[in-house]
Amino acid sequence: MGLAFVLAIRLTVPLSIFRWPLAGGLLAIVADSIDIVIFQVLGFPSFLSYHQIDKALDAYYLVIEALVVQGWDPLPRWTATALFAYRMAGVAVFELTDARALLLLFPNLFEFFYLFYVAARRFAPSYELTPKRTAAWLGVLLVPKEFQEYALHYARWLDHAVAADIIHDDAIAVWDWLRDLVT
Repeated sequence: MGLAFVLAIRLTVPLSIFRWPLAGGLLAIVADSIDIVIFQVLGFPSFLSYHQIDKALDAYYLVIEALVVQGWDPLPRWTATALFAYRMAGVAVFELTDARALLLLFPNLFEFFYLFYVAARRFAPSYELTPKRTAAWLGVLLVPKEFQEYALHYARWLDHAVAADIIHDDAIAVWDWLRDLVT
């Protein structure tokens, strides 16, 4: 049951990227983030690991974003395409070696750059990317991305967390805080 629900969400939500590149990209990240909760509540399939399913579905929505990128101006298009190819190479190396720490060397900077550029086009359409600006933005975007890759794939801070329990505990903490605030 969990797999069917996850597949329905993770295969349909990214299609919105074609119509709404920014909102669709953000929704694809949300769908990617909640699938583990769905599996924890409805059950994992016995014949696949979570990482196998997740990496395949990540690649699916990243391919959709890579297709959208092909309509961009040359500099951001080539930058994003190179970042996409680099990440996919990293995922292939990861799949062959099962060495999660390698993903630190192949961060998914493509996704952050994609979101940055579609947001810039939406909210600052006159902002022009130059090679120098592109390099600077990639440096800025790399910092939080490397932290995320470190936390997830090297330090594995969330490997033993049960998302449903975390959500439940956080909801109770917020409820208690609100109750104390009102009384």
